[in-house]
Amino acid sequence: FSEPRTVVLAYSGGLDTSCILVWLKEQGYDVITFLANVGQDEDFKAAKDKAETLGAKKVFIEDVRAEFVEDFIWPALQANAIYEDRYLLGTAIARPCIARKLVEIARREGAQFISHGATGKGNDQIRFELSCYALYPEVKVIAPWRIPEFYNRFKGRKDLMEYAQKHGIPVPVSPKAPWSMDANLMHISYESGILENPKQHAPADLYMMTKNPEDSPNSADVLEIEFKNGRGNHGVGRIDIVENRFIGMKSRGIYETPGGTILLKAHLDIETFTMDKEVRRIKQGLGIKFSELVYNGFWYSPECEFVRHCINKSQENVEGKVQLSIFKGQVYILGRESPKSLYNEELVSMDVQGDYDPCDASGFIRINAVRLASPQPAQSSLSMELF
Repeated sequence: FSEPRTVVLAYSGGLDTSCILVWLKEQGYDVITFLANVGQDEDFKAAKDKAETLGAKKVFIEDVRAEFVEDFIWPALQANAIYEDRYLLGTAIARPCIARKLVEIARREGAQFISHGATGKGNDQIRFELSCYALYPEVKVIAPWRIPEFYNRFKGRKDLMEYAQKHGIPVPVSPKAPWSMDANLMHISYESGILENPKQHAPADLYMMTKNPEDSPNSADVLEIEFKNGRGNHGVGRIDIVENRFIGMKSRGIYETPGGTILLKAHLDIETFTMDKEVRRIKQGLGIKFSELVYNGFWYSPECEFVRHCINKSQENVEGKVQLSIFKGQVYILGRESPKSLYNEELVSMDVQGDYDPCDASGFIRINAVRLASPQPAQSSLSMELF
């Protein structure tokens, strides 16, 4: 090539992306590495030194924790975002944050290419690439785990280790855990390896952010969390699920999201206390849509921007304090108060009449009974056959 091609590699410092760094250089690229600090437990200096030793042209380590919380975690909390009723999207919500900074560096450095170490079977390749194409439409993506020349050469960890030793890439001294992990300040996920058998129980020593409920204290911790515009100030949650990847397969994942779980329970409570019933019904549907969009990698889509705008509007009066206790793996709501409360103690009281005439309920019930009392049409023979 007449002039060097520059690629920005989303780099973790682990075996895979270290090998990818050297492999990209073999292909004739100038490699810039980018490592995002989203709150994971990482030796960032060691990762920087390693990348420089392996020949990275430049090394960027960016602390994006504040924007991760402000621009991504809080909107997810406002949405009560849960994918398939259980997953709080800890990994998915970090990807558009990381991708945004990756693109920023690529544009600033004049890089025509970006690269990542995400597997060709997973969700992260989609999340990273959709975000990058939305923010940098001209960019070209190099995804080694989707290039036959690469994945036929490196069929497993053994091949990567041999390549690392041959090219002077430092390899982990301690044995790798028999599963893969992704961590940030919101959560840790565990998947693959021995966890690929859905019947296989997770080892007790797998969890890193939470204690086993059996080993937890015998007295509850009591917290008070304050919300303004649907946002909380304090930051128990383990789940073991089989989920549907966007790419079309089911996968087993284990997640720990302690702070997120506590905030979600508290937010749900103060939201119900302060939000109009019909507005909340619509907002619930938007929250499900938001969760699907985030999981599938569409954070930077027009529809996700619209949904976020609507959800943000719904939170204008979600303000107040929630008292709760945390005990043996559970969150228990104790009470709540709000200057924007829609709760009318006199109206609901069994001891005070208030501004309510019970006689009105008779007409209300009769009107709602009209449809129920009407003759129901007989089911067609076709519908009967279906059952």
